[in-house]
Amino acid sequence: MSEIKLVFTGSLGAGKTTAISTISEIPVINTDVATTDKAAQRKEMTTVALDYGELSLDETQKLKLYGTPGQERFEYMWPILIKGALGLIILVDHASADPLSDLALFVRYFKPYIEETATVIGVTRTDLGVEHNMQAYHDYLQKQDLQLPVFTIDARNREHVIIMIQALTAMVEFA
Repeated sequence: MSEIKLVFTGSLGAGKTTAISTISEIPVINTDVATTDKAAQRKEMTTVALDYGELSLDETQKLKLYGTPGQERFEYMWPILIKGALGLIILVDHASADPLSDLALFVRYFKPYIEETATVIGVTRTDLGVEHNMQAYHDYLQKQDLQLPVFTIDARNREHVIIMIQALTAMVEFA
């Protein structure tokens, strides 16, 4: 069986752990601990090392799903987790104080990787009454000379997460 490694990254609270849990066929392995810093107080738990789940595509292919910590202070894990990945999913919490800055952080950090392989953007929490302006994400990416698909998703919705992964795997197949 061939295995494909995908990495979910993005800001604190964007839904990385939730997305992986939504589609994983195995109980998700995570390193969540109680939050202690003020920046993370809107969440009770935060990932400090990784999340891991699996999803079979068919009898011959399995997706290995890794989630990075969202807090920048745990960025030492990002290069470890991205190594060998065939795709990257960046999740952005649309309800955060500055979602475009959050996206910019991850695009800046992962830009060398983004330029080499398939990447998609998932914008979460658009249902929380915050103005729904998806064009701002496209405009930001265009300024970075990146043409990446941007999806509005609910990380709790299996179909939403699967559609992002299908887009990502199609990009890998045609690369």
